[in-house]
Amino acid sequence: MRTAADVKGAARTSPIIPKPIAVLTWLRSSRTAVTSVWYSVFMAELGRLVRFLSEVSRLVRLVQRLDAASVFDSLLRVLRTPIRSDGLLTDPPRGRYPTIVPPPMNLFWAIVITTAVTSVAIACMLLVRRRAPEGSYFADGDRAAGVFGVLATGYAVFAGFVIFLAFTTYDQSRNGAETEALVVTQQFETAQFLPVTVRERLSGELACYARTVVYEEWPRMEAGAVGDALNPWGVALFRTLKIADPKTVPEQAAYSKWLDQTSDREEARRDRIHGAANVVPDSLWLVLLLSASVIFLFMLFFADSAEGHFTQAMLIGSVAAVLTVTLLVIRALDTPYHPGLGQLQPTAMERTLVVLEEGRRVVGDRSPLPCDENGKQAP
Repeated sequence: MRTAADVKGAARTSPIIPKPIAVLTWLRSSRTAVTSVWYSVFMAELGRLVRFLSEVSRLVRLVQRLDAASVFDSLLRVLRTPIRSDGLLTDPPRGRYPTIVPPPMNLFWAIVITTAVTSVAIACMLLVRRRAPEGSYFADGDRAAGVFGVLATGYAVFAGFVIFLAFTTYDQSRNGAETEALVVTQQFETAQFLPVTVRERLSGELACYARTVVYEEWPRMEAGAVGDALNPWGVALFRTLKIADPKTVPEQAAYSKWLDQTSDREEARRDRIHGAANVVPDSLWLVLLLSASVIFLFMLFFADSAEGHFTQAMLIGSVAAVLTVTLLVIRALDTPYHPGLGQLQPTAMERTLVVLEEGRRVVGDRSPLPCDENGKQAP
């Protein structure tokens, strides 16, 4: 039997945790566990979505390559075009699709638009603030902040995926232009191993092809009017190659290599032209603008007459500036060839023109080019 003294001694030696502290510790551990689980699930789903979009992007590029990588597909579309006796196109085919020329986006106009939108947002906030109660229109500020966090996070994730889509197309167009210029240089080298009857003619037509890209196709891409028009010198190259009769082993190897390089050049040209059309569909633009408008209107309910004018202006101005800049970035990436900020230039093909001129001088090719300085057929 335990005596009263033993019970009192045990009570003095055994630590007893107060119940409020135990409950608080349990709540903290539970919150940490729930947050960790939610973060793990969110990151797993986000990774799965990124992998899915990457696979979709690869599939789209594969379909585009299978659709138009072959030069023979281009020739089938040229059969309906009038042809001169020397095998050149009299008039490049025009695009069958409607031309949409969006306004150019440069740094000046980007600053003006951002400043104007931010100023309008600040004016609206200060106007609403005049009749706003103390502490904002929300009775529970924590709950309102949680809802705003959901809206802002959803917009950020959606805008991030749209930027990823636009940047993928932008990078594809840039790589396509560089690859096309490189293949043209390689084809000039390959042409030197083909029969003498077509060697100089192919070299000259390659130079005309490069001039057409720089001085004819690039301005049309800047205007959004390239459509499905073909480079006439691509067809002339193919017709010239048809009359070649390779007999030796080096000539036959060069002939086979030329065909492979032609397919590579057509594929790279397809990638370059793909960025001339707007990639982000109108439905995505509608969702972006609607989401930005909802966030802007939601911010107006945080108007607080007890806060100073500068604090309220900073609150709404920072949000409006970030939303506007995000939309402008998407717009710039969606139109890589239009004059303005981030515009792609034909730098790679211009370097190729210099290399071709130097190469023709080195190999002793003094034959006149069948085109003028702009790539048009010489009279």
